[in-house]
Amino acid sequence: MCYDTKSGLKLSLKYAKHRGDDPAEIAELERLIKLFTFSFEKHYHVSGFAHPQLMVFTNEKPFVPQGYVWGLIPHWIKDKPSANITANQTLNARAETIFEKPAFRQSARIKRCLIYVDAFYEHHHAFGKTFPYHVSMKDGSPLSLAGLWDEWVNRETGEIVNTCSIITTTANETMSRIHNHPKLEGPRMPVILPKDKQNEWLSEFKSDEDIKRLTNLLVPFDDEFLEAYTVRRLKGKEATGDNENAEKEYVYAELNEEGRLF
Repeated sequence: MCYDTKSGLKLSLKYAKHRGDDPAEIAELERLIKLFTFSFEKHYHVSGFAHPQLMVFTNEKPFVPQGYVWGLIPHWIKDKPSANITANQTLNARAETIFEKPAFRQSARIKRCLIYVDAFYEHHHAFGKTFPYHVSMKDGSPLSLAGLWDEWVNRETGEIVNTCSIITTTANETMSRIHNHPKLEGPRMPVILPKDKQNEWLSEFKSDEDIKRLTNLLVPFDDEFLEAYTVRRLKGKEATGDNENAEKEYVYAELNEEGRLF
C-alpha cells in the first residue's frame, strides 16, 4: 500500500513536460505549477495519516494543478468525526473494487484525478524489522498516480474540503520483493500512469462500458523505469523526520549481507 510520499515538486519544468506536449501548453503549466508551489508545503517524507495536501490534476480541470487533502471523504459523509475516521480509511483505493465500494464508486465514474509526487516510500519486512525503501522514476520525472477525488462540505461550518485517494494495484516484480507485509493478502503498489495514459484516465465516463476501459489502465508499472533504494528509518525513535535525510540512500548491513532484494 502507499501511505508515505515525497512531494517536493522540485522540478516544475519536468512536471509540466510530464503533463503536457505542446510548447505553449508546457510553458503555461510550468507557470501554474510555480504559482502553486508558493502555497504548497514541501515534504521530504510525510505519512498519509497526517493528511497532507498533494498536487492533483482533476478530470474537471485537467491542466490546472490543485492541492487536495490525502484521504478521500465522500460528499455524503454527515459530520466531522465521521469524516476524520473515513479519511484514515481511504488513503488508498484498490483498483479491483473502486467501481463497487460505496466510498469510491461515484468518484470512479465522475471524479478521477492524477496525483503527482516526487517519490513514495514502502517498507520491507525482514528479520523482525522493517526497512524503508524510497521509490521513484529513474529519469527524475514525477510519478503520476491514478487517483480519485471528492468534495466534502462541513455542514456545521460550511467549509469545503477537497480530498483524494491513491489507487493501488498488484505489485510488479520490484515492488513484490519490497512490499511483503505478512498481514496483507499480497504485495501492492500505487498505480503509476505513463504520460500516454494520463488523459484517458481523466476522460469522460459515458456508460458502464467504460468501466472495463478504465480498469484496464490500472495495472502494475514497468520495473524498468523505477529506481528503489533503502533509506534511514522513517518511523519510531530512529526516524529521520521530514527533512532531506529522509530521501538519502542508506545501506543496512543485514539486507546487504542477505543479498535478497537487489
